Amino acid sequence: MSHPQTRHEHVVRTGGRVLAVDAVGAGNGRPVFLLHGTPGSRSGPRPRPSVLYRQGVRLISYDRPGYGGSSRSAGRSVADAAGDVAAIADHLGIGEFSVVGRSGGGPHALACAALLPDRVLRAAVLVGMAPSDAAGLDWFGGMTDANVRDFRSAGHDDALLVQELRRRAAKVIDDPGSLLEFLIEQMTEADKKAVAGVPIRRQLLDAYAEALREGPDGWIDDVLALRSDWGFALTEIKMPVRLWHGADDNFTPASHTRWLAGQIQSSEVQVQRHTAHFGAVAVLPEILAWLTRPDHPQIRSDAGR
Repeated sequence: MSHPQTRHEHVVRTGGRVLAVDAVGAGNGRPVFLLHGTPGSRSGPRPRPSVLYRQGVRLISYDRPGYGGSSRSAGRSVADAAGDVAAIADHLGIGEFSVVGRSGGGPHALACAALLPDRVLRAAVLVGMAPSDAAGLDWFGGMTDANVRDFRSAGHDDALLVQELRRRAAKVIDDPGSLLEFLIEQMTEADKKAVAGVPIRRQLLDAYAEALREGPDGWIDDVLALRSDWGFALTEIKMPVRLWHGADDNFTPASHTRWLAGQIQSSEVQVQRHTAHFGAVAVLPEILAWLTRPDHPQIRSDAGR
């Protein structure tokens, strides 16, 4: 007997823009928004539909403005993600939901938690980052040279950032594998093992190709937004939040998650040994279980200390 799995594509119109949306998994399952990384797209790595069906999860992802099939919104802030997620939920007839953000999607998930308190039940952030003005945090400490260069340029030499990301995006359009190879050169051994399999490589290549098919605008706007004022206070977040990080992450170091844990009083943190940035892909099913089961036990550990 076939499972009532779904994969529906939607075009949501809001504020004169369009947002490209995918909904995958159990059609009547508990809704969870997955906010992709930087760069990324709605087709980024996620569990198979059969896994989502068994978990009773309806997983909704969308291209942030400027990526893939979504219109650009120049000058957008991290906080603007909350309005886009609310518009998508309204379009799909969803009242309450949970959110999970991976890497650059983490701050955008926190925006939803802070600004949509009557709709977001739980939130999770995987290998997320702290605000650029995080007091007491060495923001660039332990970060790859390429990430330091990109994020340091934002707000200081935007023209250099735009030039560099346009160059990389052009290479991805010609050869989708070029971005993955660029990242592999910087990866820890834990991440190289995490992306060694054919399925995850295919998902990453598809995600990058879709993200940048119209150019680097989404990527540029993400970096600028992440390094600017996010537009909300972390202290506004009151619902349960789970923070997960790989201890060996050198793209967004685990110190960012530890800092976030100190700011969000309702958070639980796990820093896992022998994993890094792309370990967030493997842990996602476990996180989805926590997000969709109110009685699911929270983890109180920091295995990386």
